[in-house]
Amino acid sequence: MLGIVGTVPDIRVPLIHGPARLVDGHLRLADRRLPVNRGTPALLAAALKAAEYLDGPEIYAVLAGDRGTGQGSRSVYAFLTEQVRELDVQVLTFHYLLPDVDWHNKVLFAVEAMARRPLLIADAGFMYAAKMSGQASAYDFFTPDAGELAFLADAMAPHPFYTRGFILHQHNKVEELIHQAYRDDNAAAHLVVKGETDYIVRNDQVVATVGSPSFPAMEAIGGTGDTLTGLLSCLCGAGFEPTAAAVAAATANRLCGLFANPTPATQVAELIDAIPQALARAVRDRPA
Repeated sequence: MLGIVGTVPDIRVPLIHGPARLVDGHLRLADRRLPVNRGTPALLAAALKAAEYLDGPEIYAVLAGDRGTGQGSRSVYAFLTEQVRELDVQVLTFHYLLPDVDWHNKVLFAVEAMARRPLLIADAGFMYAAKMSGQASAYDFFTPDAGELAFLADAMAPHPFYTRGFILHQHNKVEELIHQAYRDDNAAAHLVVKGETDYIVRNDQVVATVGSPSFPAMEAIGGTGDTLTGLLSCLCGAGFEPTAAAVAAATANRLCGLFANPTPATQVAELIDAIPQALARAVRDRPA
């Protein structure tokens, strides 16, 4: 089973958890029907759509509403600290949670006490907390974009807001930033660096790049980074080897542009609908 943890930008949503479903283009969790636009719902929807094609894994989600105050995030942190040991998940993906080092460490300690340690994927806020806590190397995957990679590469920055300018503007020096992040023990075992070209990294070695197909219209569509992490999570949950999962996820995420024929007005839900076709092509064409 794949576990996905995050928040939604709606304070009316209490802490909810359980098996996730995609019904009529909306995310269904517990008794809630949530729109799929971007953020954790988009990540979940991409994983669910991929699971349809792959015939699994089952997906268990933990969500709460949070508009930046941290209240919903803290309720998720508390739930995980108390309950994660009871979850039978092979992969656990953390997404939008307000970074909190103390809560992060409590959750990580609880995960380490699980009978079988899952593969750990962190994106967005939880990736920040992992780096800020000094526990980045406990993770199997981080999925940063270039700006987030600059934060990982800056050993002195306590928060992404404080990433030093000369590092932040090295977006054209991705490989240098990757090496800096590993040199200071601020990277997971694997990275998927999202950008014009996606870099797949294993233990400080760039093992693959994915730069095509490329559809400029997709740059204007919010949520494509979330869908990439959702695809990666599902493929890992389906038993793909980590590097193969990363390459297939990055390729499929791009191929959605081929099958959805996007314009700048396209919504991420339309790309998600194209995932089965895109994933079929990416898995078929992946290196042996």
